[in-house]
Amino acid sequence: MTEFNHNPRKPHKNAGKDLKPQYRTMSMFGMVVSLGIMIVLVRADLRQGTEGLDIQLAEQEVVQMEEILQTEQIERPPAPPRPQVPVAVPDELVLEDETLDFDASLDLDAVITDLPPPPPQPVFEEPDEAIEDEIFVIVEEMPQIVGGNSRIYELLEYPEIAIQAGVEGLVVVQVVIEPDGSPSNPEIARSAGEVLDMAAVNAVMQLKFIPGKQRGKAVRVKMALPIRFKLREASSK
Repeated sequence: MTEFNHNPRKPHKNAGKDLKPQYRTMSMFGMVVSLGIMIVLVRADLRQGTEGLDIQLAEQEVVQMEEILQTEQIERPPAPPRPQVPVAVPDELVLEDETLDFDASLDLDAVITDLPPPPPQPVFEEPDEAIEDEIFVIVEEMPQIVGGNSRIYELLEYPEIAIQAGVEGLVVVQVVIEPDGSPSNPEIARSAGEVLDMAAVNAVMQLKFIPGKQRGKAVRVKMALPIRFKLREASSK
């Protein structure tokens, strides 16, 4: 019977040694190789990117620039200045007194004598009874002949001497119409001869008048009355 003897392998004589220094060396070597590969790849990518950029610039189209007409701009008026906002002055601010320069030769105590005279004071006078004797020329209500203007020719007598002599003309008589309506103070404003003047005055002094009024009161009014003397054919008056 054959006897089987198991002989285990003898352990390696370096099995007990520390492998850490070899691991570090291999790691550093691997890192250097990896960095070299990365640098080669990055440079290759940059070269390819630059070549692609050159091709893209070569294929760009030429753009023609058109002339742009400049439009006229309307100038707007400047904005009005903003109102200044009043600023309150603090109580602590003391304003400097302004000094006024007076002429030393000016005598402030001198009496001024060359002043212009004061304006006259209005004088209010009470109405006097003498105003009633005033003769007006134009009043609010002018005198009127009682019976109308035709009443003059009803009272007029054509002088016989004037008829025989064929004398005609216009006589204007001025009279004062009293407040009671009677005529007074006759005057000849226009004459046509002594004979015709006397006949005209006689006719006017026989008239009765509605007196003239001023402010509702009868007053004396001077008025002129024209009287025309004219002969008619085959008539004697």
